[in-house]
Amino acid sequence: MAVKLTEGSNGAGAHGQSASSVLPRAGSSLKDSPAVERALSRSKLYLLLSWSYLYPEDDEFLDYLQSGELVEDGRAALNSLREALGASATPDAKEVLDAIAGRFDAVEHWVSSEGVNWAVQDLRDEHRRVFSNVIALDCPPYETLFGNDHVFGQSYVMGDIAGFYSAFGVQLSQDIHERLDHLSVELEFLHFLAYKESYALCHDGPEKLKTVVDAEKKFVKEHVGRWVPLFSGMLKKKAEYGFYHLVAELTSRWVAFEVAHLGVTPQPYSETDYRPANLVSPEGQSFECGAQDKGNELSLLMNEVGAQAYLEKEKSDSSTGQSGTA
Repeated sequence: MAVKLTEGSNGAGAHGQSASSVLPRAGSSLKDSPAVERALSRSKLYLLLSWSYLYPEDDEFLDYLQSGELVEDGRAALNSLREALGASATPDAKEVLDAIAGRFDAVEHWVSSEGVNWAVQDLRDEHRRVFSNVIALDCPPYETLFGNDHVFGQSYVMGDIAGFYSAFGVQLSQDIHERLDHLSVELEFLHFLAYKESYALCHDGPEKLKTVVDAEKKFVKEHVGRWVPLFSGMLKKKAEYGFYHLVAELTSRWVAFEVAHLGVTPQPYSETDYRPANLVSPEGQSFECGAQDKGNELSLLMNEVGAQAYLEKEKSDSSTGQSGTA
């Protein structure tokens, strides 16, 4: 599967290694630690969801799905998580995990009844049907289109996301033409953080462990936990049936589990909070976001909604003493 985030020179984690490579050598008391197993299992579940949202450039993901490995890996991670939680699992957590298990069963049924006959073009067509090849405003997988009715609000949120990635030394792969706020990228970042949590438990000590866990909590509280519940509902409605409908249900349940597990209280967006961003000039003219899904720079976002041109014109007008509309 394609990896969207890569570690730069500042990275200090274990991203890209096998699960066994973050565990201590045989004989260490931490090797079978429930805390390590919890982190690794959560990391895997985040990664499976992240892969599911990415546009299928080749056969790799479809092969993984049709072979049954996605469901197998999901169930294995889920069972490991349940074991690691043990008696500490609340009734609500058990209920959510049972619901997630049921969704993996549904994915398995979909694969055996329909998906097994698909070619990669069928999966691409389904991805386009649901998400479109431009930003589909009825279920856009981009965080900055939620709760930000002004382009500068979008830029602020995008900058905050970029700050998280930069703090942990990761950046978008040059092979993936996606924005920083795409759901697949955000889920992979949480996969990375949960993986680093397991590494910190084994190697780094309590101070670095706290840094990673605090980042997980903050990113879920301020980002994923705010917009993904609404997005998942929109996706279920748009997809109506099939693979992406099931992925939406898996995602909503998994985010609900993580919110409770991390002990955070996001303020989720409601339907009335969803407004595609506008740039409203003093004269009242507005520019709606209709960006192509092809970049990940803040300057691109500004250009897409007309903000950069507007700011440059304002600067030009102020320097010449003129006034006018954008």
